[in-house]
Amino acid sequence: MPHTASRGPGRPPAAKAAETRERILRAAREVFSELGYDAATFQAIAIRADLTRPAINHYFANKRLLYREVVEQTNAIVFAAGMQRAQSQTTLLGRLSAFFSAAMQADSEDRSAAAFLVTSVLEGQRHPELRSDEHDSMRNSRAFVSWAVNDAIEKGELKTDTDVPQLVEMLVAVMWGMGFYAGYVGSHKELESIVDKLELLLANKLWKIAE
Repeated sequence: MPHTASRGPGRPPAAKAAETRERILRAAREVFSELGYDAATFQAIAIRADLTRPAINHYFANKRLLYREVVEQTNAIVFAAGMQRAQSQTTLLGRLSAFFSAAMQADSEDRSAAAFLVTSVLEGQRHPELRSDEHDSMRNSRAFVSWAVNDAIEKGELKTDTDVPQLVEMLVAVMWGMGFYAGYVGSHKELESIVDKLELLLANKLWKIAE
């Protein structure tokens, strides 16, 4: 027998507006990451949030507005927090490690955050109208890595003849691969272990190639 929302129509009388809004955003993030933008419906989100569809409409007039707010919130949870923590570090490895640590913290609290960010890149390709320059995850991650790499060159951590565009793209690919792993493949504990190994690899301490 299908699950139906247990609450009455309209705004939940026993819940504060902020709490209800947060429930909707979290449920929407999960549904969008699982079904994709096109297949996600207010009804599916309402069921996941244990609310009625009119309750969702009370806070969000349409799916595009809801999606954009999920994008904004998720970027704040993962990217904004990661970049803020990274900026307190002074080395390239320290900045990348700080970013991954912040991302792991978000993953431990809500795994759908990483999954949603991965799918949001695909949705932006399918639906250009959903993209926002300010909250473009791929663009923001590339800008962050470019800043960290160029600063490392200026400080002498990397050679001045480093191919910056190629290095940036490689690190961006690693970041998004980690995001996919975090959102869809491994557990938080497994992700922690992988990040530890990645840090050793970037520090050239993971292995020694026999001569």
